Parts: sequence; C-alpha cells; structure tokens
Amino acid sequence: MNRTLRLTVAAVCAATVALVIGMVAGGAVTPRFIPGLPDEGTLTRWMLPLSKLVMDFSGVLTVGLLLFATALLPSDKGLLGKPAQEYVKAASWAALVWAVAAGSTLIFSLSDTLGAPVSEVLAGTELTSYASQVPQGIALTLVVLFGVAIALFARGAITAGSAAGLLVFALATLLPPALTGHSSSSPNHGLATTSVAFHLLFLALWVGGLGVLCVHALGGERQLDIAASRFSRMALWCFIGVGVSGVASVLARLSSVGDLFTSAYGLLLLAKTAVFVVLGVIGWRHRQGTLSKLAAGESRSFLRLALGEVVLMSATLGVAVALSRTAPPPPDVPIDRAFDLLGYLMPPPVSVWNLVALWWFDLFFAVIAVVLGGLYAAGVVRLRRRGDTWPWGRTVLWFAGVVVLLLATQSGIARYAPVLFSVHMTEHMILSMLVPIFLVLGAPVTLALRALKPAARRGDRGPREWITVILHSRVMKVVAHPAIATAIFISSTYALYFTPLFASAMEEHLGHIAMSLHFLLSGCLFFYVIIGVDPGPHRLPYVARLVLLLVTMPFHAFFGVALMSMGTVIASEWYDQLGRTWGASSLADQVTGGGIAWSFGEVPTLIVLLALAIQWWRDDNRRALRADRRADAVAAKTGGSGDAELDAYNDYLAKINKRDAAAE
Repeated sequence: MNRTLRLTVAAVCAATVALVIGMVAGGAVTPRFIPGLPDEGTLTRWMLPLSKLVMDFSGVLTVGLLLFATALLPSDKGLLGKPAQEYVKAASWAALVWAVAAGSTLIFSLSDTLGAPVSEVLAGTELTSYASQVPQGIALTLVVLFGVAIALFARGAITAGSAAGLLVFALATLLPPALTGHSSSSPNHGLATTSVAFHLLFLALWVGGLGVLCVHALGGERQLDIAASRFSRMALWCFIGVGVSGVASVLARLSSVGDLFTSAYGLLLLAKTAVFVVLGVIGWRHRQGTLSKLAAGESRSFLRLALGEVVLMSATLGVAVALSRTAPPPPDVPIDRAFDLLGYLMPPPVSVWNLVALWWFDLFFAVIAVVLGGLYAAGVVRLRRRGDTWPWGRTVLWFAGVVVLLLATQSGIARYAPVLFSVHMTEHMILSMLVPIFLVLGAPVTLALRALKPAARRGDRGPREWITVILHSRVMKVVAHPAIATAIFISSTYALYFTPLFASAMEEHLGHIAMSLHFLLSGCLFFYVIIGVDPGPHRLPYVARLVLLLVTMPFHAFFGVALMSMGTVIASEWYDQLGRTWGASSLADQVTGGGIAWSFGEVPTLIVLLALAIQWWRDDNRRALRADRRADAVAAKTGGSGDAELDAYNDYLAKINKRDAAAE
C-alpha cells in the first residue's frame, strides 16, 4: 500500500469515526420511537449520514484537485502542466463519485422524510416528485447533474481558464444541499444561510487544497515549495473566513450561550471549535518553521505536520455531517408569521428616524464592503510605500461608494425593504444607479494592475495576469459591449418586476441577495461603459457616451410611470403574508415606489454628466499637450514651428514679401 493510499484510508477512517461518535453523542442513532408513526429503519439511519459524508468528502476533494491545478501549480502561458492535467483528470473521477453519492443521499433522504424503508421508496413513485418539487430533493438532484457535468468537461480541460471555470462550478455545486438544511429553518435564516455558504466555501478550499498538497508531497513531485507557499497564503484567509462564518452561524442558530453546554448540538459545535483551534495552531507552525525548511529542501517536518492536519480536517467533516443529523435546540422565538418570513419582528411604522436607527446586519454585503474597502486600501498603501502616487479623488470616490453600499444594505433601509415596496425601490435605485458611479470612478482595475506584482515565474498566472486575461476574454468583450451592457441595465428591471421573478426572489433570502447583487453588478457594467476609467475592450467617443446616457435614463422614468399606472400589486402574496397593519395599502405604496423610480434618476444623471464633462476636458487637454510635444519635436528636427499649417502660411507670406520687393 503506497503512502497516498494510506493517507486516503486514514482520512476516511478519521471522518467515519468522528461521524459515528457525533451521531451517538447527538442522539441520531437512537431516535425516540412513537407508536403508530412510520419508521425509516436502521439502514436509512446509518446510510443517510454515510452517503452525505461520501458526498461531502468527494465534493471537497473535487474542489481541492481543481484548485491545485488552477492556482497552486504554475502554468505555462495559460496551459496546464502535466501534473496539473493529471489532477484535473482525477477531479473528473472525484466528481463522478460526488454525483453517485448525491444520488444515494437523495434516495435515503426521501426514506427519512417519508419514514419508509428504502425498498418501499424505490418501489413507489414518490422519488420523482421529491427530486423535482421538494427543495432538499431539488438540491441533491442539482448536485447529481452538476457533478456529472464536471466529470465530463474535466476530461478535456487543458488550459488554466477552463480549470478555473470548473473550480467555480464545483464551488457552486457545494451550496444547494447545505442551504436547504438547518439554515433555512433557523430563526435568523438570512444570517444562517449566508454564514453556511461562506463557511462551506472557505472550508472546501482549505481542506481540499491541503489534502491534494499532501498527495503532491507524498508523490515526490517538483514545485512543492511553490505550491505550499501559495497555499499557506490562501489558507490564512480561509482560516479567517471559516472562523467568522462559524461565529455567525452559531449566533443565527442558538438563542443563548448556555445552549452550547446544555444541548447535544452545542457540544458538537464545541468539539468542532476545538479542532478548528488546533488547526489554527498547526497552520501557525507551518508559517513559522516548516515552510522555510521546505524551501531549503527538507520536506519531512512539513509532511508530518500536514498529514496530521489532513486527518484532523477529515474528522471535522465527520463532525459536520453529524451536526446536520442533530437537531439544534428549539429557539425561543414568538409565534409570528412576519418573523418566520423575515427573521425579525415586523418593524414599527416607517419614518426617517427608523430608517436611520433600525439597522439590520446583512453578512453577505457586509463582507462585500469589507473586502472592497480592504483590498483598495491595501493597493493604495502598496503604491505609497513603493513611492508611486495615486489620485486622492479616486480613493475618496471609491470609499464613498463603499459607505453608500453599507447604508443601503445594513441600515433601516435593509430592514424595511422586504416590508415596503417603496423602500425596496429606494434600495434598488441606490444599488444600481448611485453606488456603481462611485465605484467605477474609483478605477479599481487600474489600481490593481499597478499595485500587483507580475508572476514570479515567466509564463505563469498570478492575480495580475488573471485580471489581464479576464479583461481580454471573449466573455468580457461581449458583456462589456455598450449595446449589451445597456440592454442588461434596462431590460433586467422590466423582466424582474413584470414577471413572477420578483415574488420568487422576495420569498427566499438567497433570492433577495441575488436580486440586490444583480442591481449592483448591472449598474457597474453600464456606468463602466459610460464613465469608466479602467481599461476595457470597447471605448466609446465622449459624444456617443453622452447620447447613450441620455437615451437610457428615460427608460427608468417609463418604468416608474408603468408602476404608478398599475391597478394590481406586484408580489401580492408576499406582502399579504406579512400582515402589515400600519401605513398605506400595498397598492398605494407601490405607486410611491413607482414615483421613486421615476424621479430618482435625476441625481445620478447629474453626477455622470459632471464626471463626463471633467473627463472630456482632461482628455482634450492631454490631446493638446501631446500635439504640442509632437510639434516641438518636429520643430527641433526641421527648424520650423512644428505646425504644418502655420509653416505653410508663413511660407505664403514670405513669397508675397519677395514679390512685393521685386516689384519695387
């Protein structure tokens, strides 16, 4: 048995043992039977968590293999090296196991839901309905389909770009099952859903990357020091992400600190936290000692520590599956329909003070704002330390956009947006027509290209090279085309509100996040075409930009007029369920929202016109200066003025003077 196989067996055994201990401690092995109620049987009670464990394990392994091939191993001008191609092919097999395990989990989940043995489930017709109509079944079906797709496409992936696309696809495939579990039924389901998503993504990158790094080290492959150094930098951020999202997840599920010590769910969380702390200590030891030894050619100390870390991480996966089979303590929350839908009680009547004072924490956009602000500040600091300058105006504009983003997504606007259509429309307008203007004028891509260093190895791709590749990609050329960007900016608003999409998005926290994120991205794309400072595939003349702006903005006014003219309430089922007893009726509030959409565009248009005027004036000055420099260069060579028209006119006057002199 080779060392790689021994590592795999040790990891699987650690995860299985942790799963069994967690299930016994959590009481999932010995449920309380009630006479007269159906029983799914011992086979389902054990095979369901084991199937989930195999599904999670193979999913994390798929992510790790693709991550290693894409980002940790050097590439050669966009082409994967031979070891990287082997890891992508291994990811194909791991994804296939992932899909099979998800199919097995689907069957046993239905058995657990119906309380019927597997034989009855397979003999009946409920499996099709469960896979296509129930959220948990739909999530597992998506994993089956996406896993098969990853397995097929990974067979022919030979470029870093294709492997990176498969990595993003694999990370997205991890999310559906986790987001339909305990998180969807937590009191603060918005915070729970977002924290689970972040937790799972960071954990998959961390665990999967380290596991494949150990396999790479055991195989005696070259470039181990490069891969380990890159992984160490990424692992630090993964550690922080896992810790922050884990704390947020605990806050969303437990009503008090005492639940950590008085419930089986809390005790399993404490065990998982203890393993997490140990992993942090191991990572610190890696950064302090073993990485320098590895760079010097001594890999034994790194391997010993890393192998133990992989076994501990595998045990964490087992504890996580046991947690999914353990019910959290019942929350002490009021029986209220609005609380069930929103995650908080119905707020008091809306007022300016309540919009300012009643803040509501949204983890997703809080992380977005922190990342945007932190990366930009780091880029500016790096330029300053290097002795380069960066315009302070761009910095001010960027952080103004970040602040406005926080106000729109964390203040009372975020709390009232699901309750009142008028407040929702205000948030929509801010995210799509105000925040993007400031962010685009901050020129983040230009800052990144100046602050980031080129890849250490010639032909390899670091962050700077990936940004350049994305800027010159076919997708970017299509999406950033002025016609396409404008069409997305205009049509998406009409498609969202005049179809059932809006009602569906309001009923799910993920739908609300997707909707708000689309507002922000579509606005950034449109204003990038109009007033973008960063390099792009299409650069319009200033006259064309001005015409495009003046043609586009009236469509939002038309949209507002259409809302004000409607006689029915959009997403009436959602607003009726909330049971709001104060304020105007839903239809009257919708008319107010239409008025906001109709009138809001004036301020952004004025800001954009001012920015266009300044950019146009500066561009003319630059052109004039370039023309003067060329003229001076020509004058220095020929002895003339450097201006062809002026020289011709002077020659004409000289001829006239000569002719007059001859006549006299």
